Amino acid sequence: MKTKGTVTGIVSNLVSVRVDGPVSENEICYIDLAGVRMMAEVIKVNGDTASVQVFESTRGLKGGDSVEFEGRMLEATLGPGLLSSVYDGLQNNLATMDSVFLRRGEYTDPLDHEKLWDFTPLVKSGDSVVAADWLGEVKEGWLPHKIMVPFSFSGTYTVKSVKEAGSYNVDTEIAVLTDEKGDDHSVTMVQKWPVKIAIKGYREKPRPDRIMETGVRVIDTLNPIAEGGTGFIPGPFGCGKTVLQHAIAKQGDADVIVMAACGERANEVVEIFTEFPELIDPHTGRHLMERTTIICNTSNMPVAAREASVYTAMTICEYYRAMGLKCLLLADSTSRWAQALREMSNRMEELPGADAFPVDLSAIISNFYARAGMVILNNGQRGAVTFIGTVSPAGGNLKEPVTESTKKAARCFYALEQNRADQKRYPAVGPLESYSKYLDYPEIAEYLDKTVEEGWVEKVLRSKNIIRRGKEAAEQINILGDDGVPMSYHVNFWKSELVDFVILQQDAFDAVDALCPLERQRFMLDLILEICEKDYEFEDFEKCREFFKNLINELRQMNYSVYESEQFFAYNDSVKKMIA
Repeated sequence: MKTKGTVTGIVSNLVSVRVDGPVSENEICYIDLAGVRMMAEVIKVNGDTASVQVFESTRGLKGGDSVEFEGRMLEATLGPGLLSSVYDGLQNNLATMDSVFLRRGEYTDPLDHEKLWDFTPLVKSGDSVVAADWLGEVKEGWLPHKIMVPFSFSGTYTVKSVKEAGSYNVDTEIAVLTDEKGDDHSVTMVQKWPVKIAIKGYREKPRPDRIMETGVRVIDTLNPIAEGGTGFIPGPFGCGKTVLQHAIAKQGDADVIVMAACGERANEVVEIFTEFPELIDPHTGRHLMERTTIICNTSNMPVAAREASVYTAMTICEYYRAMGLKCLLLADSTSRWAQALREMSNRMEELPGADAFPVDLSAIISNFYARAGMVILNNGQRGAVTFIGTVSPAGGNLKEPVTESTKKAARCFYALEQNRADQKRYPAVGPLESYSKYLDYPEIAEYLDKTVEEGWVEKVLRSKNIIRRGKEAAEQINILGDDGVPMSYHVNFWKSELVDFVILQQDAFDAVDALCPLERQRFMLDLILEICEKDYEFEDFEKCREFFKNLINELRQMNYSVYESEQFFAYNDSVKKMIA
């Protein structure tokens, strides 16, 4: 018997409901508004009154309207067909809408129940399995999509029967499992899982031991992110957060990409819809959208839906991670998610924290970031969820609560600087403000020594010192003038400019420079260090400036030349002659 209730109070999307039975936090309910059923989620229970946040507009709702509680949490539907799809935060498939707008109370199915999938069994009758073990496989595009024992199953099961290889839809019974009590359980290609509970289904979750290549030099060379790691990109509006995320999505070494637009402006979300279907995956030559899922909630949607979108996106990533795939989750922007939490907290009249954000904001962000990571599956294979979020602090203030709370949770910090964006130095990631704590991991250092070059971390630190000395020299030159400082100050400044123009800056729209493999990054950094660690003597600062400007021009041309091409090494020979 489902618990029922009636509406007693309305404050925008926060609705108070008097209930006639037991309810629990995070339980889903439906509010009846003149025959339209609106989905809502319980966020607080006080006696016989439940506070629920409605995922849709509450216009026209009034006291006395009936409410029915479902006895379950908000769930994601998981199965073949998630890739290439565009969903909202409640996993409504936006491609199957009847009109331009998703009407209130209209919910579409996330999966196509008519499409046939070529199924191949991976187990046989009599095998023992547990939750998340692989029962079979279908091809989703070119990726192997595993059909798994439902994550909600507990204990050990015996495979009673499994379908033979063939074409089936997602609702077909592909296996029957017998539990320890002797009861049979039917398994299809579809399963559901509560989005606010992390999917387990793995043996262990060790520390990351390798980096995820993004093809972006300022990240891979100076501040690499680990495979299964976490990072965030804060910065003022217009500094290139979205473009940087798109570059990482296009070039990152990941099997599956999930884009969560949680509260972004509609015009930026439209860019994703128009650009992603046209992008070509540089790793496979196929369309990038074939291995991408987009979760979309724009800033004009209700705050509750904005919050749901990030959890739905993370659950989909965890689902693919359980298949042994490498997943990349990009959330833009987590500031809007935090603002949604603030709005609901304020409506509930909770004790406010800094800038009126919830007191437990830091814990909420940390718990969410903790769901990313690299895991060892039950069969010994590995999967990973790498999470990179953006933060849009008001006025570019990196000391505000969302940025500070995210700093405690994320291991990589890519701070976008307004002055670099104004100077058109893209990506506008500040090399000294930013950091990667993964460089301190012995496992990561060992991996870089083996795959890139022996002593790579030490070379990265040397390049950062060149930038730091150049910044100090620039400050002195600005204060005292060109003639008021020793020549060594000019040399240090131009050495840092060399690193900036050749390593830090990168053209995301150039066919060659957009993607820079690690081998090429190693070659360029070694060359830069060789140049910068030489002693130079100049008659005056004009000669110094002319020499380094010519050098920068030659090196930038190398970045626009195909690596190992005759043109590339022609520029390299020219550089060698200049510094000889």
